[in-house]
Amino acid sequence: MSMNTSNRLLISEVLQKVSNAKTKAEKIKILQDNNSQALRSVLIWNYDDSVISLIPEGEVPYRPNEAPAGTEHTVLEKEYAKLYYYIKGGNDELKQLQRESMFIRLLEGLHSSEAELLCLVKDGQLQSKYRITKAVVEEAFPQITWGGRS
Repeated sequence: MSMNTSNRLLISEVLQKVSNAKTKAEKIKILQDNNSQALRSVLIWNYDDSVISLIPEGEVPYRPNEAPAGTEHTVLEKEYAKLYYYIKGGNDELKQLQRESMFIRLLEGLHSSEAELLCLVKDGQLQSKYRITKAVVEEAFPQITWGGRS
């Protein structure tokens, strides 16, 4: 197994910790301590207005994975590389029905909290569940270049 992925928090757990943190400085520290390409990808998809989601807005018809954390499900940390399929410019040859089916399979394979998180992110609605602002993300990850993605 790669370096301590088993000890890593789910991205949903990281965001919950950030959301629960009382100060901006604490939020930034938690984000930085849990920095990963997967975490940044999710935050960029949510907060960058130039990222255009190709998954229809609203409720996604999937069956949440009921397996307890650490058991029969994949983690966003390993699956994030496939997220480009779901945004404009990622793989535009993909048929929409195929794209939506893949998204549903992805959601059904993930821990239910991470699937819920992705459903929020595709609509840019992360803030409806987690108290995290774009300003906090920008300060935590100054290396992120915003805009010009689609």
